[in-house]
Amino acid sequence: MSNKKVRVRFAPSPTGGLHLGGVRTVLFNYLFAKKQGGDFILRIEDTDQTRFVAGAEEYITETLRWCGLEADEGPHKGGNYGPYRQSERKPLYRQYAEQLIKNGQAYYAFDTPEELEAMRQQYKTAENPSPQYNHQLRAHMRNSLSLDEAAVAKLLEENTPYVVRIKMPDNETVQFTDMIRGDIQFNTSQSDDKVLLKADGMPTYHLAVVVDDHLMEISHAFRGEEWLPSAPVHILLWKYLFGLDQMPQWAHLPLILGPDSSKLSKRHGNKYGFPIFAMNWTDPRTQDFTEGFRERGFLPEAFINMLALMGWNDGSGQELFSLQELTERFDISRVNHSGAIFDFEKAKWFNHEWIKKQPVEKWQAGVKALFDKEGIAVGNDATFTKVLELVKDRCTLLTDFIPQASFFFKAPAEIDTASIQPKWNEQKQLFFAELTRAFELAATWDHDTLEKEFKEMAAAHQIKPGELMLPLRIMLVGGKFGPGVFDIASIIGKEATIARMKHTLELLKQA
Repeated sequence: MSNKKVRVRFAPSPTGGLHLGGVRTVLFNYLFAKKQGGDFILRIEDTDQTRFVAGAEEYITETLRWCGLEADEGPHKGGNYGPYRQSERKPLYRQYAEQLIKNGQAYYAFDTPEELEAMRQQYKTAENPSPQYNHQLRAHMRNSLSLDEAAVAKLLEENTPYVVRIKMPDNETVQFTDMIRGDIQFNTSQSDDKVLLKADGMPTYHLAVVVDDHLMEISHAFRGEEWLPSAPVHILLWKYLFGLDQMPQWAHLPLILGPDSSKLSKRHGNKYGFPIFAMNWTDPRTQDFTEGFRERGFLPEAFINMLALMGWNDGSGQELFSLQELTERFDISRVNHSGAIFDFEKAKWFNHEWIKKQPVEKWQAGVKALFDKEGIAVGNDATFTKVLELVKDRCTLLTDFIPQASFFFKAPAEIDTASIQPKWNEQKQLFFAELTRAFELAATWDHDTLEKEFKEMAAAHQIKPGELMLPLRIMLVGGKFGPGVFDIASIIGKEATIARMKHTLELLKQA
């Protein structure tokens, strides 16, 4: 495979939202291919029609688009190796299943669901609570290995439903070299006779993944470590059908773990209050809603950056990487063997750093959409840009811009007078009344002029400016937060500044 062009694929099942681990698999595939001038293919593995969920394929495509990891080939883009949905490739799989049967490497199995359940009950023991259809039990079942040729021919002639199973050898060793884990060996006796072709003529993942990787000339296959137990079946299928020299190089990626060190799942998201899907997903069957990183307020650059460093690093200690930098630096040999624990606080740190790092114009449209959703008009783009620049260091998520900047465009609904009252007195009341009149008479309205007027009046009233800044901030913002108070006043304008000051003074009088 080493002399062929690098071609990698991401092959999800359209069964729901895209989990963090799935996006990281996409990312590592993408980085590996792009660094070597190769192609990244999206293939939809929809052979299990019972698990198909409407809208899931479109969700996957939109997720990759948002992340900036669009495929070179795929169901929505086309290519020379299509179709890219396995359901549209159904007719081609049977010939490979029949080839295996002809060569004695697979067989027909006519067992009904009831017979399979009876087998599990009959052979269940304390040591083996879940008996498998394997080299030991196949002789006791209804298949083309246990039945004579005439019986098999009769069943086929009568269109008796059947599946095709691989005939796993007894006590043979299969091995391969994993790009992350090195040499790995398996004993075939530990694997059951997996179904390759289902009764409806659809292939299972085991047959389809091997056939499609061969036909699409996939050179490297990255997948989660949960697929390691299936490796013996896939290795034998490669050996039987195409030859091991045609098999892609494999890399089994470590799991992403939750805070309790178990595999990250929706349960963790629900328990700890963080997203685990890239984007919002509502299951159309159950209406079960799962929040996404995008809607929580993450930038795609931060999301990708965070995922890349979950299980990989370049050894430099650098933490902030653009997609281009990741592509240049990525080395599969530096992917860790062990699972990476997801840290939501660290994820938010990445987002905060990217908000600060990027020019406002990069994410301004997204923030404006959030303001529009809240019904807050932001005026002209130049003013909005200036406001976002002022507050961006205070924002960890894009959603933080609403509380951190909405007061620039809309008077605060609540005023925290409780934080003013303990040190409020007649002297300060008089000061702000006079400051209000001075502001009303101001011919120039900018930061420096307002600050100068404020400080000169504070000196005249013999009050330290520091004692007056907090009340003024609360008058304009509603609380103890926000950027420079004179920046705020200069942006919201003379009329709004004076109106907010008068409103708060009235509230303090009534208290």
